[in-house]
Amino acid sequence: MRMTLIEERKRRNLTRREVSDDVGLAEITIRKIEENKRNPSVKTAKTLSIYYGKTLDELFPDIFLLPSDTKRIKSKKAKKPEAS
Repeated sequence: MRMTLIEERKRRNLTRREVSDDVGLAEITIRKIEENKRNPSVKTAKTLSIYYGKTLDELFPDIFLLPSDTKRIKSKKAKKPEAS
């Protein structure tokens, strides 16, 4: 479930039908996106982002949030051969 998306709709006391009418999508599309059974296209994600006044990563962190792991792989230095 995409809780932020659902919470924003409920906070505004809107039904899925009202949202679908407002943004020009089918009600079943809104339901599937909210239930994470379907990913929105970039265009649909942007439309919902503008509609709710939230960023893409706030509404769809599973799609648009970059991983916060900033560790980098340390290169292993080549071992110098020992002198005989």
